[in-house]
Amino acid sequence: MTAVEHPARDGTGGPAGPAVRVPFPVVDEVARHCLQEEEPETVHIEVHLPGRLDPARLTAAFTEALRRHPRILMREAAGPWYRRRYEWELTAEPDVRVVSFPPPSRDALRTARTRALQEAPPLSASPPIRLEVVRGAGPAVGSEATDAVGGPGPGHTPGGHRETPDGRRAPAPEGAGRRAPRPDPPHAPARPVTPEDTGDPARPAPPEGTTTPGSTGDPVARTGTLESTREPTARTATPEGTGDPARKGTVLFLTINHTALDGPACLRVLATAAELYGGRDNTPSAPPVRTPDTPEPASGKAPSTWTPPARVAPGSPEASPGNGLIVTELGVPRRPKGSPYTVNDQLMAATALMVAHWNREHGARPRPLRITMPVDDRPRGTDMPIGNGTRLVEVTFAPEEVDASRMGELLRRTATCTRALKSADRPQLGHGAALLTAPVVPVAWRAAATRGLRRAAGPWTSTVLLSNIGRIPYALDFGEEAGRARAVWFSAPARTPRGLTVTTASTAGRLHLALRWSRSLLGHGDGAHLRDLFEHYLHATQEREATGG
Repeated sequence: MTAVEHPARDGTGGPAGPAVRVPFPVVDEVARHCLQEEEPETVHIEVHLPGRLDPARLTAAFTEALRRHPRILMREAAGPWYRRRYEWELTAEPDVRVVSFPPPSRDALRTARTRALQEAPPLSASPPIRLEVVRGAGPAVGSEATDAVGGPGPGHTPGGHRETPDGRRAPAPEGAGRRAPRPDPPHAPARPVTPEDTGDPARPAPPEGTTTPGSTGDPVARTGTLESTREPTARTATPEGTGDPARKGTVLFLTINHTALDGPACLRVLATAAELYGGRDNTPSAPPVRTPDTPEPASGKAPSTWTPPARVAPGSPEASPGNGLIVTELGVPRRPKGSPYTVNDQLMAATALMVAHWNREHGARPRPLRITMPVDDRPRGTDMPIGNGTRLVEVTFAPEEVDASRMGELLRRTATCTRALKSADRPQLGHGAALLTAPVVPVAWRAAATRGLRRAAGPWTSTVLLSNIGRIPYALDFGEEAGRARAVWFSAPARTPRGLTVTTASTAGRLHLALRWSRSLLGHGDGAHLRDLFEHYLHATQEREATGG
């Protein structure tokens, strides 16, 4: 979804003369037509650093990074209703204060996540991003999705039952945060117990009338968190629990208006800021060299594109609109040397199995699963085109193909399909979108037509979106005091009718997973259960050899 390819500036000066205007590319225009206040189109990135940052130096470094990537300094230009195009107006400097430093508090992390999902930076001010710096944030890992946005939805009863991955009946995880049964060892590396896991006071306080583990009453998840079923540990008053600014650890929250920009482009800008701040090399690493065997040709007939795909079955939706979010850290899945599939294919298979399992236990009729996958071919250096630069492809699975007992076959079939889609030369949103945005009538008329077509095409929208950022190519090293990133999470918007997105990235040998959903479809307990299913099936992709069935 590359909008404009401008090389980075050298920082010696800004554009002269009248402001430069750039027509909205296809992706930006379609997104602009379909904006909704209830479910803002935001991309959220959170970067966890072990140390502290100086506010003045960081503000100066980030502002200079914006200047060196001038395509990010833009706002939507005003125009009459009968104009034929939307246009971006490039600016020499930011219109607004981009970097903010909220006061340290025990719920600052949760508040920043909530704001990232609920408040999109305006398109009318340059740049359409904001950076919040949460100080004293503590450990990066939140294995029970501490500070996750939203609480348990209506109808979450701690005594309910669900089907486990092996077909048995077990207590539901919604209220109590129980984890789905896992296969016998070998297990994925255990996640360390952190203050987030044990109910550290750094977590938001429960609302009046609720209880927490260790107290009398029902030990269900309190608002905004999901408690673990581990034995309660002693809660000691610490600087970490009080939001003491002396606490080590900083989280950078970058919130992006997805109508204008995408996550990888903004991560490139943040890498430039890190280099300017810390003076250390943040040159992107070379992508991994893979020499897998050529996958076998796909067997069987793929489901027709005219067949409406499966929808994620409704769980326990919440009354408030918007998106919910849960994040966790996992081990990067192993795969046999020379296997014909990649980690991305393992993530794709785990996503398909997760949704199929969820739908099966909710009584949904089996239908083909269609997973949207962004593909990004841009370079990662300072010349990286800034804008919406990915193209979307779709991987379709027949119901009978999504079978964990035939994991090897599923992985090989997925590899065949994804390699073919990645190599295909295709417009970012397909040929139809280019026709829809042709400037032959006023843009307001095209907007109405686009919204109508989007509603009509709802039944054919893909089941889920899987965005695998892959290995973070930059060190994101902010120098000796702040250190380099030890965890990076991304999340993509989750609007209905799709209603669910899975986003992954790997840093320091760990996989960082974010599940984001529409609250009109799912509740927080549903998100926790989906996370457990994803972890279970991702682990299952490691259990069979590449040649196994």
